[in-house]
Amino acid sequence: MSAAPLLIGSEIYRNSTYGPKHPLAIPRVSTALDLIRALGWLDPARYLDSPRATPEQLARFHHPDYVAALQAAEMAQSLPPEQRERFHIGARGNPIYREVFRRPATSAGGVMLAARITAERGGIVHVPGGGTHHGRPDRASGFCYLNDAVLGLLQWLDLGLTNILYLDIDAHHGDGVQDAFHDDPRVFTLSIHEAGRWPFTGALEDRAGGHARNIPVPPGLNDNEFAYLWRQAVLPVARHLRPQAIMLQCGADALEEDPLARLSLSNNAHCEAVRTVMGQAPRLIVLGGGGYNPWSVGRCWAGLWGVLNGHALPERLPAAAEAVLRALTFHRAAGRSPPEHWFTTLRDAPRPGSVRGEIRHLAAATLEGLPEPFLGVA
Repeated sequence: MSAAPLLIGSEIYRNSTYGPKHPLAIPRVSTALDLIRALGWLDPARYLDSPRATPEQLARFHHPDYVAALQAAEMAQSLPPEQRERFHIGARGNPIYREVFRRPATSAGGVMLAARITAERGGIVHVPGGGTHHGRPDRASGFCYLNDAVLGLLQWLDLGLTNILYLDIDAHHGDGVQDAFHDDPRVFTLSIHEAGRWPFTGALEDRAGGHARNIPVPPGLNDNEFAYLWRQAVLPVARHLRPQAIMLQCGADALEEDPLARLSLSNNAHCEAVRTVMGQAPRLIVLGGGGYNPWSVGRCWAGLWGVLNGHALPERLPAAAEAVLRALTFHRAAGRSPPEHWFTTLRDAPRPGSVRGEIRHLAAATLEGLPEPFLGVA
């Protein structure tokens, strides 16, 4: 992967909110992009503004009636009750907000563009606005209206790739992606997620027809345990499959400060995951995903861009980057008196711990019965 990494973003995320009481009331992508710029890490030639996917492009995975309902919801800022219930738009945690079609369509367009670029020339693309891994063909799910990861993977397949690895380290199981490729041996999905947490799928025994692995981890997962799983399970899977491309969903809700999960990682875990996966395939797309604390998410995703480019993460942030973080507000308890290091650092202090026997068992079970790499043409 010789070409310099590219970053795909958009200003649509700035000041866009799911509503004041929703977990996604916070600025995430805009914070990461502002930090990257404040650190001097962004060559304008390597930044691409995300295109908005068209309804025709979205129909590669999503039902046209559902896409039309999303567009109607954005235009009217409401939907009839029967459509709310049918499509889960304006229901079940998926509110109707100002950019309810344009924002997810922009995320999808960005991931699909990343797939087209990497299919043609190889290399690395970071799309922090991507990672909406719960979206279903005909309904919203888990704050995800469209499944940009699935659309990007389908773009790779449509351009001739036949051996793809999808990795997901969000605290929540990547159910929408796994289910989309349940019967397709060209895409192998592997998800590390918190056991017993919504959507309550992704059991260790769930292998989705053979081309998936799930690692449901106990609460309190620490950096040493994550590193053990990564080295003893994930990287061996990648080496075994020898994929043509890897998509890595880097949801930041597995970080200790996140309010919607009970895992205890520092962002060192995410940085190490990205650093070690970079050489495992000639194509790599790194997505965002979950994450509901603006400081921990913004610092994590900006740090990933630094890792992708070989930058040393500074011990102390420069004044411009610190100003980005001090300007954030967060209307949960943690936001009332944030610790000083949320303003002044990019890299968390490590969160080590002992490796529990359950973690060792999960790693060993992941490697049992792996399929041979799929090299044929579908």
